[in-house]
Amino acid sequence: MAGVVSELRRELGLGGAVVTGLGSILGTGAFVAIALAFDFAGAGIILAAPLAGLVAVFNGLSSAALAGAHPVAGGTYEYGYRFLGPWPGFLAGWLFLIAKSASAATAALALGRLLGLEWAPVVIVALVTGLVAAGLRRTTFVNAALVVITVAGLLAFVCIPNSIVVTSGISAPSASPSSVLEAIAFLFVAYTGYGRIATLGEEVADPARTIPRAVVVTLMVTAILYTGVAWAVVRLWEDAGRGGDSLFAIAEGLTGSQVVTFAAGAAMAGVLVNLVLGLSRVWLAMGRRHDMPRPLARVADGSPRVAVIVAGTVIAGLTLVGDLRVAWSFSAFSVLLYYAITNAAALRLGPDERRFPRWTAWAGLVSCLFLAVWLDPAVVGVSLGAIAVGLLWRAVWRQRVRT
Repeated sequence: MAGVVSELRRELGLGGAVVTGLGSILGTGAFVAIALAFDFAGAGIILAAPLAGLVAVFNGLSSAALAGAHPVAGGTYEYGYRFLGPWPGFLAGWLFLIAKSASAATAALALGRLLGLEWAPVVIVALVTGLVAAGLRRTTFVNAALVVITVAGLLAFVCIPNSIVVTSGISAPSASPSSVLEAIAFLFVAYTGYGRIATLGEEVADPARTIPRAVVVTLMVTAILYTGVAWAVVRLWEDAGRGGDSLFAIAEGLTGSQVVTFAAGAAMAGVLVNLVLGLSRVWLAMGRRHDMPRPLARVADGSPRVAVIVAGTVIAGLTLVGDLRVAWSFSAFSVLLYYAITNAAALRLGPDERRFPRWTAWAGLVSCLFLAVWLDPAVVGVSLGAIAVGLLWRAVWRQRVRT
């Protein structure tokens, strides 16, 4: 059909790519994931935060190498197809869709909770979907403003915690090896927004140079901020004799902390914007390869609007679950498997395409599979069920396409 498929525009430079990465990372990571990890690991998050960052570096280098060599929309979905075959490629795309849709729902739920409005998540998702459908340039501008607000609020939280008075909270448990490992798995997901840079590879200018640099810069800034936030949360808990069940919930009970509250809202909105952006590109890529209905591949005026609307609709549906921890755990397991496929694909890069030592991909692969087993078994079971549904979909849909 004429006009159904067209190319995306390369209009994202280094600054825009870094902003996209930070906007995808700093919201639910800083204001939800650290709080959830603190709930079961206590002071162990000070160790878990940098270790999760190290795992993210291994995976980020694999993503950067793949995206620099093959800069197309779809990220590991496309790399899996190219280097591992159709089924691993589809599995990567499906894992991304379910994991990041759950992450986006978490961001919308968190923002709705911060606003104190039960119906807000669906409306928020609808507004963000409209923004992303309007095009990448407008989205990047809004994203940059949200990132500036978020970073300012986090720095205020880390640097001047003595000005904050905690009025509500819970007791933190003692750290154990198993709780720290589960916290690393939770926090690893909080770093993986750098994947939006790779997912948008088809829209990045000079991708071979820009994408690896943007991923490294994004991870460095994030690791510093996350470690600082984890340290500040533990210090608050020790000083006040209690800790908060989430940073945005702490913000609701703080005096003189309007900056932190405002930053939390901006952070959640930024994550949601970037997840809708990234998810729509994977829906687009899967439509191109006939793993999803063909209309998802339609691009009009540089924007895959059908894919954007589908991404937003799925996220809005998931917000009806209403449980932050369940949504995040579901996302964590799926993301770990997704990046295991990323590293397996990176191991297949030729010597002329490999930008980093081969052992980094092995380190990323092993660490992802290892951390996945430490998550809640019930959530793992549900995740495996969702994976089975996806594989069944592909078998039935491809048979229909062939006939």
